[in-house]
Amino acid sequence: MGALGLGLLACLLGLGGIVFAVRRYRGRAAIASTYGQTGGIAYTVVQAGCSGVLILGGLALMVLGLVAHG
Repeated sequence: MGALGLGLLACLLGLGGIVFAVRRYRGRAAIASTYGQTGGIAYTVVQAGCSGVLILGGLALMVLGLVAHG
């Protein structure tokens, strides 16, 4: 049962990271020239990618917990 909880937590953290990355990107649109020159879109893509890996890891942990338990 612990693996399911940890997997769910990882998925929620990953989803929150993606939402935060998108909100940050939209918020920086007002200063687009500075944001673009400092590589801001790269940071957004990397943050969303890492959050996606966290979601996949959480899903894998939940599946592993279900297989081991059942």
